[in-house]
Amino acid sequence: MKSQAKPLNIGIVGAAGRGASFLSACRAIGSVEIHAVCDLNEQALGPARERLGAREGYVDYQEMLTRSDLQAVIIGTPMPLHVPQAIAALERGIHVLSEVPAGISIEECRALVSASKRSKAVYMMAENYTYIRSNAIVRELVHKGLFGETYYAEGEYLHELKQLNEITTWRRRWQTGINGITYGTHSLGPILQWMPGDRVVSVSCVGSGRRYTDPRGEAYENEASCVMMCKMAKGGLVKIRVDMLSDRPHAMANYTLQGTDGAYESGRAPGESSRIWLRSLDPSAQAWRSIDDLAAEHMPAYWRTGSEAALKAGHGGGDYFEVLDFVDAISGRRPCPIGIHEAMDMTVPGLVSQQSISQGGAWIPVPDSRAW
Repeated sequence: MKSQAKPLNIGIVGAAGRGASFLSACRAIGSVEIHAVCDLNEQALGPARERLGAREGYVDYQEMLTRSDLQAVIIGTPMPLHVPQAIAALERGIHVLSEVPAGISIEECRALVSASKRSKAVYMMAENYTYIRSNAIVRELVHKGLFGETYYAEGEYLHELKQLNEITTWRRRWQTGINGITYGTHSLGPILQWMPGDRVVSVSCVGSGRRYTDPRGEAYENEASCVMMCKMAKGGLVKIRVDMLSDRPHAMANYTLQGTDGAYESGRAPGESSRIWLRSLDPSAQAWRSIDDLAAEHMPAYWRTGSEAALKAGHGGGDYFEVLDFVDAISGRRPCPIGIHEAMDMTVPGLVSQQSISQGGAWIPVPDSRAW
């Protein structure tokens, strides 16, 4: 990517935490400058500002938006801050790249959609799992028609968080203190891109029971494993499992996709290859092959040109490519890939699942933000 004559001034909020991890991506792109940083932790703010090379540092987010010369912000703060901080920026015409999920309630999401519609600024949700190399190859194969019609998928996020809950205490409330799918965009996000033009229209969510307590002996509200079944607008079915409490070896993200002419299963154990079957390569449907065998022909163009920089930037290349797409969307070079409605498609089903699990797994409609 060619550098702009004048770099895009970006502010990062949550700079002493998750926000700091965007540094490598911003440096690799080269057309952006981390102009200001913000964090509530005043002691950590100075070192974060120095590490990120920012000219300005703020404890107060509103002050940063008001005083600093910013064109865009990256929101890397805890979940309950995403919507109010995004709205505050959008109202000032400042572009927003927000961490996931987009919001923590339907009411919040409605307010965010309204603010995005009123603003001339770009809103993008930073769902980096859609950019993982294997997920990107599957998306390319789907778009080329090699899966036929995709109608079933599974996504899992298995990431034990009990110790991390005690360090980043917001997680104890917002990720494992609410029952249902509280962190489902990593699982659902790639799948929605594999079912183009589709969305979740209703969900049913059930859990495996409360199995764990925190160090104070208090039971986690979130059941150990929660499963959300999603009925799709085009008639397909998606299963999402999120487990952030069970003691087990790490197996963070797993995916399955079934189409009329293809099937995909991601590798589950470390070092295990993801496997794929396509009718065009094996009409008799007798054998799997590694998805790596298809990379040379079907790797998306952006991965071919940016893979080296991407892999240095973190999250399997996701951080680099999402910031690159954000900058390109701001400049008008291409449409925003995860704009406000795509963000809602990935976020709102999980919020509705929290209603479903409280009602014994009842099927509940998922509103379409396009009608708000």
